[in-house]
Amino acid sequence: MERTQLRALSPADGRYADKVGGLRDILSEYGLIRYRVLVEVRWLQWMADEPSIAELPPLSSVMKDVLNDIVDNFTADDAERVKAIEATTNHDVKAVEYFIREKIGSGSDNSVLSDFIHFGCTSEDINNLAYALMLRAARDEVLQISMRELGAKLRSISATYADTPMLSRTHGQTASPTTVGKEIANVIARLSRTRQQFAAVEIRGKFNGAVGNFNAHLAAYPDVDWLSVSNGFILSLGLDPNTHTTQIEPHDWTAEYAQVLIRYNTILIDLCRDVWGYVSLGYFKQKVSENEVGSSTMPHKVNPIDFENAEGNLGLATALLDHFAVKLPVSRWQRDLTDSTVQRNFGVALGYLMIALSALKKGLNKLEADAEAIARDIDGAWEVLAEPIQTVMRRYAIPEPYEKLKALTRGRVVDKATLHDFIRTLEVPESEKQRLLELTPASYTGMATSLARNIIEDLSETGRFIRNND
Repeated sequence: MERTQLRALSPADGRYADKVGGLRDILSEYGLIRYRVLVEVRWLQWMADEPSIAELPPLSSVMKDVLNDIVDNFTADDAERVKAIEATTNHDVKAVEYFIREKIGSGSDNSVLSDFIHFGCTSEDINNLAYALMLRAARDEVLQISMRELGAKLRSISATYADTPMLSRTHGQTASPTTVGKEIANVIARLSRTRQQFAAVEIRGKFNGAVGNFNAHLAAYPDVDWLSVSNGFILSLGLDPNTHTTQIEPHDWTAEYAQVLIRYNTILIDLCRDVWGYVSLGYFKQKVSENEVGSSTMPHKVNPIDFENAEGNLGLATALLDHFAVKLPVSRWQRDLTDSTVQRNFGVALGYLMIALSALKKGLNKLEADAEAIARDIDGAWEVLAEPIQTVMRRYAIPEPYEKLKALTRGRVVDKATLHDFIRTLEVPESEKQRLLELTPASYTGMATSLARNIIEDLSETGRFIRNND
């Protein structure tokens, strides 16, 4: 570990720095500067291609190359130069404007072009588009990949243990059996739906001046269709235009982005706690590493630390995401700066999520179902067959079926012989009686196996299965 990491205030940049590398160039200060530069340059190029802005001539091929190079080959040294300019201007967005002026040069041929850098813009025009591009890249290039990897691992586990019977527990008490694979399939279906919603969040942007009315634009060019020009520019960046704003984009889409991630995190916390419990019950064993230490004093310990780590980091991510969702859409009148300082923490929140996903995948890779332990548990729970017996009795109109099974089984340890003696007294067709006698807790799993195997297909928002969505 580098000495700088040892002095990091945040574990995301210290202890867990290797888990968040994919986000660093996107959501860091460097990333913000880089995306600001991109927006400023693309806006300059967009205006140069707009015939109604006559004073800005079309770009020469040389200048096109210069501007594209500023964006395409932006470096850490470039970001440092922007920060050096900011030290003088005390304004981070204005520093970007001056940086671009430096890059294109101060010759007479470039003087007009320089005057059109940041034309008609407020800082928020640049910032909201920069953050939109950052969060889109974080979602599409980093988070979605890690989410799909997690989904693939869970599908593998579900398929492996699709027909492994397991005793369910409702309220912590024995309940109708299921299979290990089916319980994992439940999680997959929830995660898949939520991930689809995350992918579908509409990422919006505004580019309409100081208070959202194109005031300065119309003052300079009253005959230009600025709404069309602005919307076209936003669409060219792959974003959805928001035409009704104040000085700031109202952050409603950012809240949606955060809220769907909160739901995703909540599902993962649910999974972590369930797996933790199953490890405690002995349903799952964890592969051990020869040199790994479970406890500093108890040599036998193999703790479910990866699931605990994931749960803790998911909680941190969710706390920040919740603040984003409830704070960012609120502004005093047309603008205040409380959103600015909050937005700078996007990387922190998503970093904790990435740390959690890494820990969870690591933990799942260690898991092995202990079939013998699971079988012992379910074989000792013959009382769960009270449900199918009384249900068959209902079919054949035997009086008080529930009450009779309640009297026989509730709060009692019931063995095979007790149930079989009861079944033999039933006035039902002999074929039905034989079917009940052949039933065991391990075979009483309903459609669990087939439901688990169906998880190679994901639930859509309509509830229909769509093959290979992941």
